[in-house]
Amino acid sequence: MNLFEAMKVFVKVAEVGSLSGAARILDLSNPSVTRHIADLETYLGARLLNRSTRRLSLTDTGSAYLERCRQLLADLEQATLAAGMHAANPNGVLRINAPVSFSVNHLGRLLPLYAQRYPNVELDVTLSDRVVDLVEEGFDLAIRIGKLQNSSLVMRKLAPVHVLTCAAPAYLEQHGVPQHPDDLARHACLTYAYTMPDNEWRLQRDGKVHTVRIGGGLRCNNGDLLLAAALAGMGIIRQPTFIIGDAIRAGKLLPILTDYRSDQLAIHAVYPSRQHLSAKVRTYVDFLAEQFGESPEWDRDLPI
Repeated sequence: MNLFEAMKVFVKVAEVGSLSGAARILDLSNPSVTRHIADLETYLGARLLNRSTRRLSLTDTGSAYLERCRQLLADLEQATLAAGMHAANPNGVLRINAPVSFSVNHLGRLLPLYAQRYPNVELDVTLSDRVVDLVEEGFDLAIRIGKLQNSSLVMRKLAPVHVLTCAAPAYLEQHGVPQHPDDLARHACLTYAYTMPDNEWRLQRDGKVHTVRIGGGLRCNNGDLLLAAALAGMGIIRQPTFIIGDAIRAGKLLPILTDYRSDQLAIHAVYPSRQHLSAKVRTYVDFLAEQFGESPEWDRDLPI
């Protein structure tokens, strides 16, 4: 028995004073209405209605139960409406996991814009370059960069990622400009610890992949620190344009080996499920896709 459905039928029968009248209003058959009332009385172990050939009336138990049913059904309707409004209107705490350098350089400036547009959402952002377990660690979504492994997570592309190889003018003047990927093996290359393997760089040209074993005086898990070291002339850096773009435009870093491309990468928003997607997640992902797109501002005037 569907208890709430039986309660709705009972309330309507009591209001119209007729089983057949309730059946017409509820678009049910007469036997279906009769069965709902009988099942409800059996469930309660009490008679709710007195029936005769001429009239139908409530028992004392039925009268008391009717008021409780009306209140419960009204509360259920309000709860349903509230849940629907909650799902349709962004609100509550949105827990986001995102990589450090990208967030500091580009995500942070957008947080006020989203907050102004959706003031009922409270943003809780955790920065980490490791791959977190969204469900186990309680995140609503994550921003991830690179090639993503197949998983049960839903992925939406936010922007392309271009990687350039570059160095400070002073470094290149002292050590020379590499003309071929193999030349990198003889240079100090500043490596990112989360690249696997972190002692190899892959560069492509005309469909041919050049894999170069590199080394140098610095290995780090943060792109901004690698940028600072490259600006200081410590070695050659190979990082995304969202980290190094401003330094290249300012002439503080010079791109090298620009005819050679990196693997195709992208920035994605990932979240656990597309089904019953909350408004706070949906609006935030839509917002980032709108702000970044296929031609993000960090790629402006760069040799990509």
